[in-house]
Amino acid sequence: MDKVKVDIIGLSSSPSVGGAYALLLKESYGSRRLPIIIGSFEAQAIASALENITPPRPMTHDLLKSIIDELGASVVEVFIDELVENTFYAKLVLEIAGVTTSVDARPSDAIAVAVRTAADIYVNETVMDRAAFIPSSNSELPAAEKSEASLDAETENVSTSSFEAKLSVLEKQLKEAIDNEEYERAAKLRDEISRLTGKAN
Repeated sequence: MDKVKVDIIGLSSSPSVGGAYALLLKESYGSRRLPIIIGSFEAQAIASALENITPPRPMTHDLLKSIIDELGASVVEVFIDELVENTFYAKLVLEIAGVTTSVDARPSDAIAVAVRTAADIYVNETVMDRAAFIPSSNSELPAAEKSEASLDAETENVSTSSFEAKLSVLEKQLKEAIDNEEYERAAKLRDEISRLTGKAN
């Protein structure tokens, strides 16, 4: 099973998705980015560890790290291995007394533990193929300078089949939605791309 090492780029709030947050991962040796929608509690847990903030009392993920340490175990890695109906699944890979085992976990919880233990984070190549995107060349432009019209203009001269043209438009719209932090729209576009590519295969 191919694994892609990723790094955490950051977190951004998404009011359109009920106050949830988007955790953005980037492949370490490439340009693809993977957004994962997570809850506010998990976002806070990840952010506090990234910023080296020590809470007055241990949070749940601090407790998990303490238990792992007390048992003489170590976190080998976090592996985001599946994407089923828009839900990501992960495994926390542990080693204790020379034996390696994996525990099912939500990606947000597993990553919150990973940042506390300096463990590497990996994503299944199949998951990256389905859900990751490559930032467009104008991804650094302010949102106000981007529009559906500019996306349409970019695809006017595409000399490809209708399938490839439609796929190109959807992928650009997906990038735009993520750049503008419209994660609900991004999820729908990602589903449409998956359906389109599924029919083609």
